[in-house]
Amino acid sequence: MNSLFTPLSWSDSGLILTGVWNTIIISVVAIVVGTILGLIVGFLRAESNKAVNVLFGSVLDVLRSVPLIIQLILFSTFVGAMGNPLAPFVAGSIVLSLYTMAFMSEVFRSGFESVSPSMQTAARSLGMTKWQTIYHIRLPIGLRAVFPSWLGVALSVIKDSALVSVIGYMELLRTSEQLISRTQQPLEILIGVGIFYFIISYPLSHYGRYVERKMAI
Repeated sequence: MNSLFTPLSWSDSGLILTGVWNTIIISVVAIVVGTILGLIVGFLRAESNKAVNVLFGSVLDVLRSVPLIIQLILFSTFVGAMGNPLAPFVAGSIVLSLYTMAFMSEVFRSGFESVSPSMQTAARSLGMTKWQTIYHIRLPIGLRAVFPSWLGVALSVIKDSALVSVIGYMELLRTSEQLISRTQQPLEILIGVGIFYFIISYPLSHYGRYVERKMAI
């Protein structure tokens, strides 16, 4: 029975590095797309009336409340049943980006609403238009206030990207599962995977602390 298993070797590094690279790529896509969509939706929620807020809020509540792994499976199954199956990377990127957007939108909405009305009134009294007030006052102050929260969501996305393996995407966790099934060395491999996730996340966390100091948050 032991002859069926082979120990880890340097030849496995290519598979591991592929998983690391795929994790980085899908995380970057989800963070960038989720941030852009979240900024737009967060602004619309801060500026819109109650009816629009209820509409947006209902959709966002569903995205935030339903576990990501279920969203991935349902979306992948649905598009496949419709006769238009998507590659695991594409399907995973779409779902993870929308999931990220749901959290980012709340982060940005709270940032926009944190700017006091008196400050906006003062800007308008100086002759600024509505859009100048948004661009020069609300946007910079709001983004500065929510940067730590944005960073927390971004770091969570990197870890959540492991769930995309459920639809067949070859990210770090899925490659580790393949190695475990072949080598039967789960402890060593999972410790290594944890180290790689730390290596991926640490630069963002470190840069975030640097930006916070520069912004004097």
